[in-house]
Amino acid sequence: MWRKPHDEPRFPRRTLRQEVVTSLTHLTPRFLFKQGRGFFFAFFYGPSGIFSAAGIRYTTCMSSETALYRTYRPQIFTDVVGQEQVVKGLEGAIAEETIAHAYLFSGSRGTGKTSVARIFARAIGTEESDIYEIDAASNRGIDDVRALREGVTTMPFLSKYKVYIVDEVHMLTKEAFNALLKTLEEPPAHAVFILATTERDKVPDTIVSRCQSFTFKKPSVKVLREQVLFVAKKEGYKLDPAGAELIALLGDGSFRDALGMLQKVMNISSDKKLSIEEIEAITGAPRSELVNDVVHAFGTGAVEQGLLAVQKAAQASVAMDVFLRLILEKVRAVLLVRYAPSLGAEIAEEFTDRDSALVMTLAKDGTRITSKTVGALLAASRQMQFAADKAIPLELALMTEVGQDTK
Repeated sequence: MWRKPHDEPRFPRRTLRQEVVTSLTHLTPRFLFKQGRGFFFAFFYGPSGIFSAAGIRYTTCMSSETALYRTYRPQIFTDVVGQEQVVKGLEGAIAEETIAHAYLFSGSRGTGKTSVARIFARAIGTEESDIYEIDAASNRGIDDVRALREGVTTMPFLSKYKVYIVDEVHMLTKEAFNALLKTLEEPPAHAVFILATTERDKVPDTIVSRCQSFTFKKPSVKVLREQVLFVAKKEGYKLDPAGAELIALLGDGSFRDALGMLQKVMNISSDKKLSIEEIEAITGAPRSELVNDVVHAFGTGAVEQGLLAVQKAAQASVAMDVFLRLILEKVRAVLLVRYAPSLGAEIAEEFTDRDSALVMTLAKDGTRITSKTVGALLAASRQMQFAADKAIPLELALMTEVGQDTK
């Protein structure tokens, strides 16, 4: 039987100050592995070739404040949100006791790949002393992988499995991948590899074919917004729904980035009330008035009002891609309310009273906002990626969709 996943939080990363307990001057290090929470054991070859052991004790230097994304990192499968397809597959493997020797977790940053890897390792009964995390971005050479291969052959201390979590595996060199391939082809029965990457296309097909692959989806704005509201409430802060929406948008599909943005705002707030105005000021996001001016221009034909708003946003060094996404979000809301009035109450909760009033007004029949408006904004978003001046695609969308109707 597999050990039931526990919710005891995993100890955070630490800055280590190592104190060598046993003299190591006459020994050659071969492989280092961890044992427990405050002690390392390292095996060495001595002058006579005898395998020796030495202990290394370390002290920890903890920061005074833990990042929110670490505090609220999921500890068990039921804590994981937005990755139901991954969780279902892994839980199924545990229930059927069909644990593969290698997994490949791919997806954009901040989607929970390493968190789920740790949860899975504990869920199959692996103790902390038998879980090894390797950053392939800084340990990418063939010598690093050779050291790993040597360590893989030793039996686990307290568990059935030794789990190796290799983050950013696509950063390994060609030679390192070839060395890793040999281990994946004939792995020891006690070894489980979990390879995580943000760039799956850079992982050789020979590696991919020997792994069970899981793709982590970007969480939707709705999922991120709910998570931001949950964390803010747990921390004792009052957050406007519109503010949570803005933070979710700025998070760009990353739990880590969204919670990092929330923490930035919380650190500066003096009254534990996070208003949309505070969030705009602290994050550098475009003011809602400028966004509303452009949306109003699309809805009423006031092209000059819209162009002036775009110019003000550019002069304030606003990120135009974020500005456009906020505009698109409200234009979409206008069409949803117009064609599905029953969604009105739900959509109203996502905006401030002022923004909601604008959306409801423009949703009335006779406005200029149509599906073509959404198409023009989506085209502007694509063009913005290659434009020397990021404001030009949005200005062109206003001129073509609104300006031609005012002549």
